[in-house]
Amino acid sequence: MLYILKIKGTKIIPDFVQIRDENMTLIAYFRLSQAEKGLKKNNLESNSDKILKLLKTLPFGKVFKLKE
Repeated sequence: MLYILKIKGTKIIPDFVQIRDENMTLIAYFRLSQAEKGLKKNNLESNSDKILKLLKTLPFGKVFKLKE
């Protein structure tokens, strides 16, 4: 199970994505604009299609539970 959080940036700081495991341990943190590259770098390619679709619709500041 993964928890996905989309974080709104500011004028200077870009939008980010956090992906955490079932213990809420941070396993991936990357820019929203480089989501595909971030998923590959953090070995989350097996769920990349689901996560990329989700990131397009997920509102900022909400935690989403993704069952693998």
